Amino acid sequence: MPRNVVVDTGPIVASLIAADGRHEWTSEQLSILSPPLLTCEAVLSEAAFILERLKGDPGAVAALVQKGVLKIAFSVQDQAAQLHALMRRYRNVPMSLADACLVRMTELLDDAVVMTFDADFRVYRRHRRAVIPLLAPEGV
Repeated sequence: MPRNVVVDTGPIVASLIAADGRHEWTSEQLSILSPPLLTCEAVLSEAAFILERLKGDPGAVAALVQKGVLKIAFSVQDQAAQLHALMRRYRNVPMSLADACLVRMTELLDDAVVMTFDADFRVYRRHRRAVIPLLAPEGV
C-alpha cells in the first residue's frame, strides 16, 4: 500500500453516506489503508458542502480530522503560485482549487496516490508530464 494516500471529496462523502453507491468500495479501502489519509482544506470544504446538500452531517468532516482519520497536509498560502499555474494550465477541464491542491500534494509527497472518483485525475499530470497514481474504483 502507498505511504501517502491523498483523498479527494468523493470518497470522504461516500464514507459518510451509507446510501452512496460507492460507500461499500470506500469502506473496503478504508479498512485496508492506514490513517491518516492526507487532504487539504478545499476538499474538506467541498465535502461538508455536499454532505449538507445531501442532508448528511457536514460536521462529520471535521470529526474525521479530529479522530485522525484525515490529516490536513497542505497550505494554500504556501503554494498559491503553483496552484494558480495548475489551474491556468487545466482551465479547459476545468480544474477546481481542491483538485489543484491534490495534484500539487502529489508533487510534494513521495509515493503519493490520489483516492478519487474524479476521472479528471486521469487528465491531470504532476510535474507537467507524470501520470498521477490513482486509487479508484473500476471505470473511473
